[in-house]
Amino acid sequence: MPDARRLKDTLYEYFARIGKATSSPKRLEILDLLCQGEKTVEEVAKQAQLDVKNASAHLKVLHSARLVEVRREGKYAHYTVADEMVAHYWLMTRSMAEHRFAEVERAVKSYFKEREVMLPLDRQALLGKARRGQVVVLDVRPASEYEKAHLPYARSLPLAELEQRLATLPRNKQIVAYCRGPYCVLSVEALKVLRRRGFNALRLSDGVLEWQAAGLPVVHSSSSEV
Repeated sequence: MPDARRLKDTLYEYFARIGKATSSPKRLEILDLLCQGEKTVEEVAKQAQLDVKNASAHLKVLHSARLVEVRREGKYAHYTVADEMVAHYWLMTRSMAEHRFAEVERAVKSYFKEREVMLPLDRQALLGKARRGQVVVLDVRPASEYEKAHLPYARSLPLAELEQRLATLPRNKQIVAYCRGPYCVLSVEALKVLRRRGFNALRLSDGVLEWQAAGLPVVHSSSSEV
């Protein structure tokens, strides 16, 4: 029995490392960001609204738990999630919180004032319309995230460039904007711009992770449209 006890203690210690590494809200946010694609410490700091020192410390904790990998290039450290299991872990963690805490839904409703212009979620129908050119799907994330993976037939138009590139969008078609998933505000801000300028625009709650989790194809930079 002592040997069996030592085995259990050892195993559960390793299992607990994952929980310890993801016990910080900021580290969960960083995982969410890295699921979108590789980022430098500086990019993580900017997007998670941290100073570089704190961002680096959080990334080191995630790295020690083998949840992220690091690639060094010159003076920059580039981080990404270790594998697809990490993305699944993040989605399951988020789903568990949504299921267990009614406060999540209340917080979302209090912020996402534009929810009445959300696209009714029929992924296959949207895919078909995008394939036939009946809607314009906009990926408003940074271009590097679009290059890592994006929805089929989506056009990259980062939020930061939207105002300057509105003339490139057709006014006779519905526009569907998406970003990093249901709680990402980039598409919310894009919707404000588009609708203010008279476009027929809706927001898609899905991001790449949700699309993949539903068993639908995504496009990587090395592949072609489906």
